[in-house]
Amino acid sequence: MIQIAGIVGVFVAIFGGYLLAGGHLAVILHSVGPEMIIIGGSGVMTMLISCDGAGVAKVLKSLGKVFKGPRWRRTDYSDLLSLLYLLLRTHQKEGAAKLEKHIEKPDASPIFSRYPRIAQDVAVSGLVCDTMRTITLNNKDPHLVGEMMEATIEKRSAEEMKPAKVLQTVADAFPALGIVAAVLGIIKALGAISESPEVLGRMIGSALVGTFLGVFLSYGLVGPMASRLKGIFEEERRMLDVARAVITSYLQNLSPQICVEVGRQSVPTKLQPSFDEMEEQLREAGRVRSDGAEGGGE
Repeated sequence: MIQIAGIVGVFVAIFGGYLLAGGHLAVILHSVGPEMIIIGGSGVMTMLISCDGAGVAKVLKSLGKVFKGPRWRRTDYSDLLSLLYLLLRTHQKEGAAKLEKHIEKPDASPIFSRYPRIAQDVAVSGLVCDTMRTITLNNKDPHLVGEMMEATIEKRSAEEMKPAKVLQTVADAFPALGIVAAVLGIIKALGAISESPEVLGRMIGSALVGTFLGVFLSYGLVGPMASRLKGIFEEERRMLDVARAVITSYLQNLSPQICVEVGRQSVPTKLQPSFDEMEEQLREAGRVRSDGAEGGGE
């Protein structure tokens, strides 16, 4: 994975350059244990101060995303567009009563069952079902529905972004905590001012390791991880934005096919299915009736 290569590269570049310049790792290794207890331990405590227990668990769980990346793939966007196409076509051709059977119990819906990754995601399936439910209740104002969906998306996005913000808080704290560790080391050195210059030099060098570790952890590891998580959560939000674009387009009296094209244009470029690919998938999806049986398409 490129993230692992990046972490290894950071260590190689920094410590390799240090060794090439004639530095000795023994000085750093001798001091890294106590300094890491001060910096790393207090850094973890700042995380506990800034969020609750559930937030800490969410941060730890989210760290895997740094290496795995966003959960949505190219096929997932195609599946979402196909799902919305079938739901909108059902509403258009068979009415609200028929649509309700799918959105009230998506687990038992033959339409949702065709796209299990979408159906099993609480955020996406919940947004789609809740919005479609308001449409069946005759709420067909595209602006009102759009604002409602946007408020839901913003709320969920803010909740999802919390782990990245907590990590960034820790990253911002590390340089200052490194200075704290260095100051403690200097205090220790001043307490032994009567020692030989050689001993004092080692003690001051050990103290400065604290400053190094604080800056290194912040800008070399934790800060980039927080930035990576933020980018992942922003990309995953696009799934919800695509659903909003499709549904609000339908409320502007556009056909389901045109609504899907509006949504396709909202998909991130690297994950965007081509027009021909989407058309073929919709043609295939259109051969199945809303009850799951084979139909004749449109």
